[in-house]
Amino acid sequence: MASNLDYLDPTLIPLEEKITAYLEAEDDLRKATVEASSLPATEAADAHAARQFEQRPATGSFDQRAEEVEQRIQNMHTDLAELRREIISLLPVRDEFVKVNLGYGPSRVGAFATAGGTDYELRIVH
Repeated sequence: MASNLDYLDPTLIPLEEKITAYLEAEDDLRKATVEASSLPATEAADAHAARQFEQRPATGSFDQRAEEVEQRIQNMHTDLAELRREIISLLPVRDEFVKVNLGYGPSRVGAFATAGGTDYELRIVH
């Protein structure tokens, strides 16, 4: 019975907080990717409307929204990679799952060696 409650171990709280931050960052990245995929259609519609009225934007004036979203996505990838490294370093073991408490019962997280054996892949089951 005690092994079923291992996920409530208070020493796992920093790991749980990193995992929660990682999952939130993944969700934010997913949303930003969807936003980025919808931008070209909007920009094309704006360009078409400008051509209809034969108006040109002022020199140096252009929509930077696509570049901002792309930069934000790149920063999110960097943040996710850093969180992934931190989570893997906090794990007490490799190549097996550890039970953690993500707020709705035991979840599992583990770092498993990739085919080359030089890097670890993070797996989260929640």
